[in-house]
Amino acid sequence: MVETKVFPIEHLREFSTRVFQHFGVPDEDAALAADVLAVSDLRGIDSHGVGRLHTYFDMLELGRINPTPDIKIVRESPSTATVDGDNGLGLVVGPRANEIAMDKAEQVGTGWVSVANTNHYGIAGWYVLEALKRDLIGWSMTNTTKLVQPLWGGERRLGTNPISIAFPGMEEPPIVIDMASSAVAYGKIEIAKRRGEPIPSGWAIDAAGNDTQDPQAMIDGGALSPLGSFREMGGHKGYCLAAMVDVLCCVLSGANWGPWAPPFALRQEIPERSVGKGIGHFFGAMSIEAFLEVDEFKRQIDDWIRTMRATKPQPGTPGVVIPGDPEREAEQVRAEQGIPLVMPLVEELRDISQRTGIPFD
Repeated sequence: MVETKVFPIEHLREFSTRVFQHFGVPDEDAALAADVLAVSDLRGIDSHGVGRLHTYFDMLELGRINPTPDIKIVRESPSTATVDGDNGLGLVVGPRANEIAMDKAEQVGTGWVSVANTNHYGIAGWYVLEALKRDLIGWSMTNTTKLVQPLWGGERRLGTNPISIAFPGMEEPPIVIDMASSAVAYGKIEIAKRRGEPIPSGWAIDAAGNDTQDPQAMIDGGALSPLGSFREMGGHKGYCLAAMVDVLCCVLSGANWGPWAPPFALRQEIPERSVGKGIGHFFGAMSIEAFLEVDEFKRQIDDWIRTMRATKPQPGTPGVVIPGDPEREAEQVRAEQGIPLVMPLVEELRDISQRTGIPFD
């Protein structure tokens, strides 16, 4: 068992904010970026919270991320926009583009924004949670550096390409769907490596194209598998979802798709060519009242949730889980008890502290 240490979320949020400020990120943007990371940690998605901070640190230190981007709309209609993120922090570019989509939804019923020239934007779920605050249905997706095999492919060609969508309830908590189109997020491979644990069969292949349970074998030239893993388990469906994300986020915006997405971590391979600018995001927002009375929609969502919860449980299981339940439950616990960090991650954060002079412990 790997030792962990617990930190209050506000401590991690403040540290992250100061790290971004250290590189000249404006105060408002630094706080926004830190909030995206903090929400990930609160919701139990450890792979995308402060576990990513050292990578942002590395990229900013090397000048690979623009700390003060001029984020621009380069093409627009009443309900759509294409945004150039000027290679800013994805944790800043994403929220700004998401806000454009939400504003358009409130003005004309729906808003759809495709983004190029950006980088890692945190958890897809952060953006749809923002839409819920405005009684909107939110959509969020992004492509990532190549890590995933296309079905029956023996090498990396696609990103983990996550998708999120959320629906508000009235008395019940919202339905929040947030998932990678790969069998697992790459961060979980990193977590398994930090803990010295094997990964389940079906998560990844090694450099020879064989299924592996060794996280290091995946890292050393292997690939993640698509959602569903094997053809007989629905791997073709995960592959198709990844293709959809690639087209909406990248082909539509002018970003790099598939194997040409630029790396986010320093150890990742730099593509041999570029077909666009940076990576891409895609955001959608839908005004419920443009389709149906908001209260009626929320009542139906409540009914849907209660119907699913009342399902007879499968033997040996805790029963039906509503999308978003695990993250919501984690948030309730962690907001009170703090965020558990494995010691290898604590050492990464201490390294940032030593190199910047920003106190951590």
